[in-house]
Amino acid sequence: MGVTLKYLVETLGGELIGSDIEVERVSSIANAQAGSITFITDSKYQKELIATKASAVILTAKDKIFSELPSIVTDNPYAYFAQVSTILNPKPKPLLGIHTTADVGEASKIPRSCAIGPMAVIGKNVILDDDVIIGPGCYLGDNVTIGKHTKLEPHVTVYSDSIIGENCNIAAGSVIGADGFGYASQAGTWVKIPQVGKVIIGNNVDIGSNTTIDRGALDNTIIEDGVKLDNLIQVGHNCVIGAHTVIAGCVGIAGSAKIGKRCKIGGAAMILGHLEIADDVTISPGSMITRSLKKSDTYTALMPFQTHENWLRTAANLRHLTELNEKLKQLEKEIAEIKSKN
Repeated sequence: MGVTLKYLVETLGGELIGSDIEVERVSSIANAQAGSITFITDSKYQKELIATKASAVILTAKDKIFSELPSIVTDNPYAYFAQVSTILNPKPKPLLGIHTTADVGEASKIPRSCAIGPMAVIGKNVILDDDVIIGPGCYLGDNVTIGKHTKLEPHVTVYSDSIIGENCNIAAGSVIGADGFGYASQAGTWVKIPQVGKVIIGNNVDIGSNTTIDRGALDNTIIEDGVKLDNLIQVGHNCVIGAHTVIAGCVGIAGSAKIGKRCKIGGAAMILGHLEIADDVTISPGSMITRSLKKSDTYTALMPFQTHENWLRTAANLRHLTELNEKLKQLEKEIAEIKSKN
């Protein structure tokens, strides 16, 4: 069922330019059809905008000159488009209550507004706030606390004593609060260090599929408000991730690293343990961060790909850089001595 542009403006803000038509779906600018609403964020797409078959478009005031379609003018078309998509694609509401195949431990508190899916297992003394959704096959250990409106997709595991805030979304297969990787060496063997900290997750946090967040060894692992984590991310024990930081897939963060607020970390980046990353830092995809970053900036630590044979040559040259540098200094010194004699 569609909505009118007037309804969208009344609900989300912005300015309506042109006819108050009804739209039924969101679409990309290239594949839009009648009944679709699309968006542009850059005037370089003006040719696509002229050719689009969309019924309406979301754009900035400066880009309005490129279209005669009914439009919603806003400062941030991309974010506005995301909100429109949410309105036009409402998620089905789950059946409230506890499924007959779910197992709930004693002294757990589950409001009637919650939905507990099939085969879910909930331990003792678990506290859920209003409107929490626990998907099929999830496991919540003892003493877990989850804030209102948070949703766990199927087969999420939350170990004991973990705390999850409000309005969080945790995708399928994620593991929250497993033991961190902590061992002490003793006579050629490894002795496991008990991991007695917690995982504490703030409000409005999204966690992607198969992401793992280890509990602290002594201190807590903390994910602050508004953090967005992609799929297949490893967060080691005792890490702190600052508010509104976004991290793309396959990133590995070793134990006790502290990442600032509003950082952006590209896919497959690696951050070594015990480092500190300042607020508003951007780390390029695939980068290996081996020291603390004290200043807000964009950091890149990778080598452009080459054929394997050329890469071997490059690696060999890098190994000799110190030696070559010393030779260069010696030559500069000898040249300076020759010039001084003349």
